[in-house]
Amino acid sequence: MARPVTLFTGQWADLPLEVLAEKAKSFGYDGLELACWGDHMNIEAAAHDPAYCAHQRAILSKHGLDCWAISAHLQGQLVLDVIDSRNAGFAPKEVQGDPEAVRAWGIRQMMLAPLAAKNMGVKVVNGFTGSSIWHLIFPFPPQDPGMIEAGYALFAERWTPIFDEFEKHGIKFALEVHPTEIAFDYYTAERSLKAVNRHPAYGFNLDPSHFIPQGVDPAIFVRDFADRIFHMHVKDARNHRDGKAGSYGSYLAFGDHRRGWDFRSPGHGEVDFGSLIRALNDIGYEGPLSVEWEDAGMDREHGAREAAEFCRKIDFRPSNLAFDAAFSK
Repeated sequence: MARPVTLFTGQWADLPLEVLAEKAKSFGYDGLELACWGDHMNIEAAAHDPAYCAHQRAILSKHGLDCWAISAHLQGQLVLDVIDSRNAGFAPKEVQGDPEAVRAWGIRQMMLAPLAAKNMGVKVVNGFTGSSIWHLIFPFPPQDPGMIEAGYALFAERWTPIFDEFEKHGIKFALEVHPTEIAFDYYTAERSLKAVNRHPAYGFNLDPSHFIPQGVDPAIFVRDFADRIFHMHVKDARNHRDGKAGSYGSYLAFGDHRRGWDFRSPGHGEVDFGSLIRALNDIGYEGPLSVEWEDAGMDREHGAREAAEFCRKIDFRPSNLAFDAAFSK
């Protein structure tokens, strides 16, 4: 049986869940990965009221859809990030004037997220962690290595109680390894695991598009972190090195043709999905292929429909028979 193909609703939160569910089914999806914003999934309501979860499930079922994960990227970002005008809007208006109140709201949301997931009947919450040290990505002015150590220590201090809560409810937290997070590539992912003593509730939501601009091989990441791949996003990216554009983005908006790289709809970039599927097969990944659709140069409904078809095309199971077995008879 093929892996389920789902659509992450984060980029569709402007649409009511009822409207998006109908569209997603017509696009060819098996389910939705519900973002915890818009009206798709309210963490507080889901944690405290199983009837709310039943209502959201009923909307999905009405359209023949299922749900395998919910996602709390915006809430998780607030736990470690520097709070300013970029992210304060992730929190309710009544706390936005107080950075520490914004952070406290984010931490409370993440403490409630595993119970929300449990009531929703899913095993994984995807999201971000934020990072207090992302601004130190380039080592100038010269920095004391202790500053980086302190950043990972703060990650452990703030997130270990959250991971403990996840473990208590039998839910996994899957960090989307991503710029601005405590883990953004292979070695920082490794370091983040060490910081929390390889907490059993902590792992990764693999999104290969974030590795392409950095030159990291997603298939190697999958195999080396085999026991920590809790979820998978299908998204693509393409480099554009024209002698002018660099890998840092040049302060140019996504979709600007001058950028050194940009996100692409699945199949329109440089991710080697064939190798990636083989790696997922090697580690026994049985979860969804969840499309996170981002392509500033393509109509999103066209892209989402095409991406669902693409996922069906690239997905395959490993053989249970050696190809040359017939020759031995």
